[in-house]
Amino acid sequence: MNLITLGLLFASVIAGAIIVEIFNIKKSKNIQLLLTFSGAYLLAVSLLHLLPELFEHNTSKHIGLYILGGFLIQILLEYFSQGIEHGHFHKSNTIPFSVLISLCLHALLEGVPLGGHLHHHAHNALLTGIVLHKMPVAIVLMTIFLQSNISKTRAYFYLLLFALMSPLGVFSGSLFADLVEFHNEIMAVVIGIFLHISTTILFESSEGHKFNSKKIFSILLGAAIAYLSLLK
Repeated sequence: MNLITLGLLFASVIAGAIIVEIFNIKKSKNIQLLLTFSGAYLLAVSLLHLLPELFEHNTSKHIGLYILGGFLIQILLEYFSQGIEHGHFHKSNTIPFSVLISLCLHALLEGVPLGGHLHHHAHNALLTGIVLHKMPVAIVLMTIFLQSNISKTRAYFYLLLFALMSPLGVFSGSLFADLVEFHNEIMAVVIGIFLHISTTILFESSEGHKFNSKKIFSILLGAAIAYLSLLK
């Protein structure tokens, strides 16, 4: 189990909290651009890295069902998370625990394949995609916590729980031998989750679902970086 992987997953959430504290973020267009970039990167990584590797090492005719299953699982999780994964922000004076629980389950599932036997390039691409996506999600989540009627100590405690979920997923993937046997199926579910998140981000991260120059640039940059990482 790679300690650097665990550290980056944890640090991405903490970095989001630090950004909120330093810049006193409420709802910034810069967050939407960061989400757009991460969405484009996730989509490109799924198409260029993860899907080719999945089908290269898998002979099952039913693997597509697991990808579809991951897509549907994300729809269910977003029903409870209220769309925080792609930047939807709902100001509230109370903590919506359904949001926290669904985001934790989402983060746990994302981490499991990283504990398996991914090819080096696919591992790094998946790790980068998760890190780039978790940071803006952590920013939105921490903002919600700070605007609710809870102490800052409790806010950081809840964020800590969220930060630990992906590393726990990695630990689970490397610890339990039974999970290794279902590595392809778990990877397919995560790809389905990524496909839903990335496409939703790209179409919903701007007002009126319109593409402006900054958003187009963010999309092209995310896709280009994902492609360049394939050439290494």
